[in-house]
Amino acid sequence: MTQLDTVPLSEQTEDDGGHRLGRKRDHTRDPEILDAALDVLAETGYDAMSMDLVAARAKAGKATLYRRWPSKADLVIDAVTCMKQAQSRIEDLPDTGTLRGDLVALIRPHSMEEAERKMRVMGAVVSMLSRDPGLADAVNEAITEPRARLNRALIERAIARGEVSPRVDVDTVAHISPSMVAYRTLVQRKPVDREYLISLIDGVVLPALGLPAGAPA
Repeated sequence: MTQLDTVPLSEQTEDDGGHRLGRKRDHTRDPEILDAALDVLAETGYDAMSMDLVAARAKAGKATLYRRWPSKADLVIDAVTCMKQAQSRIEDLPDTGTLRGDLVALIRPHSMEEAERKMRVMGAVVSMLSRDPGLADAVNEAITEPRARLNRALIERAIARGEVSPRVDVDTVAHISPSMVAYRTLVQRKPVDREYLISLIDGVVLPALGLPAGAPA
């Protein structure tokens, strides 16, 4: 049976030539489903998580999930990407006048409940990777790229105003802090707090750009 055959004829459309096409997918519920996936992942861990549990939590049909995400791993990667992107919106970039000020301003407070949920999610991701190491690149992209994108924009802005040399390797430096945060949470299983993030800014990122550490923030 082809994938097209799994879509009911009543829900298929036709192109101008009269050929049947698959139903156009509706992605409007994706955020709700992804948030439900994060909740279930945090509560049950990766092994016990199932598409049935996520569908029930999101009040969505299981078929809807499988049309959008062929496997549980695909759903988890998208959910983690969504979580990271929600914390790393390019529209919310601060502008304090200095790169250090901007990087520190990106450190936003989270409730204990949010922090614990995130740690449980990251622990579940480690479990997923232990079963399928081939997902490492996709997971790394999901976890590090959203924050690296913000760092890149801030560094480029610092270059434009003459604060940072244009000869720096922007992409490498932009990935330093999110990569170290990923290592701390996924491998060391340690929490990430404001003090740790500022230590990365002052001890690693700014020196890599030829800038001095700032005053305590």
